[in-house]
Amino acid sequence: MNKTERIKAALRKDIADRVPVSVWMHYPSIDQDALTLAETQVAFQRAYDLDFIKLMPFGLYSAQDWGCQVEFFCDATHPPIVRKHGIATVAEWNQVKVLPPHFGNWGQATQLAAYVGEMVGDKVPFVQTVFSPLTTACKLAGERVYTDLRENGAVVHRALEAITETTLAFIRENMAVGIAGVFYATQCACHDFLTWEEYKEFGRRYDLMLLEEANKHGWFNILHIHGKNLMFRELADYPVHALNWHDRQEYPSLREARQLTDKCLIGGLNEKGPISCGTPAEVAGQVAATIAEAGERGLIIGPGCVAYPDTPVQNIYAARLAVERGE
Repeated sequence: MNKTERIKAALRKDIADRVPVSVWMHYPSIDQDALTLAETQVAFQRAYDLDFIKLMPFGLYSAQDWGCQVEFFCDATHPPIVRKHGIATVAEWNQVKVLPPHFGNWGQATQLAAYVGEMVGDKVPFVQTVFSPLTTACKLAGERVYTDLRENGAVVHRALEAITETTLAFIRENMAVGIAGVFYATQCACHDFLTWEEYKEFGRRYDLMLLEEANKHGWFNILHIHGKNLMFRELADYPVHALNWHDRQEYPSLREARQLTDKCLIGGLNEKGPISCGTPAEVAGQVAATIAEAGERGLIIGPGCVAYPDTPVQNIYAARLAVERGE
């Protein structure tokens, strides 16, 4: 099987020649240059013979162009951080306007996808990282977004509409350059932040608009539910092909998830555990335990979130070899 056939078999929950596997991490020392990042990600995929590439524009790319001031360290293990949020008052939500998808960081992320497409063609599926509008709003404003949406919901909705329209155009641009789908990340679908009724109003309604667009051409759309105390049950019906979350740290386990959804599951590698800071034997053991727990059908081995940038190379090899041997 080639990589596309192997991933598609996993999405259909068919038995493939082996369980697919991939690993992803941030590249903060080079991720401000789209071509260098593309070359680095493709070289990483080829070095370990991974089954798909998750594109890794820096984590604040969707917020910076609306005024989020970012501090960059250009260090391999030190990702950029928010120096100053772009929203400091309720009135400033009105400054969030629709941006063209080729503008600023949005355009650079699309360039990244185009470069990777030129390098791998149809030999390796690759997916673009897309943040939910509410997640982008949170990156832009910080935790005040939760107070503002409760006290000034109409103003926040107008900003979310502009973010959604920008993201819709971004998805279209990326589909045009060959992505297999989106890695759709929500970092706000947590019971610690919002009630489900609040998330339905300020999160889900925009999520579904974007996923509808992604499903027009994408065949490998992934929902990544980030954080603790997740709204997993509530989001399990999202129209995506696969689900990814911190399965080794948070509810549900992979076994429990099998009872909640029939979608393909991506996980098994604890990004804070063996893959990032353990031994090759421990990594192989975690892969074996994952396959035993979840079964071979409808499973892709991957981290619950980004692996550490300094993940030992021998551990990535161990994860790849473990699925090859079925260990």
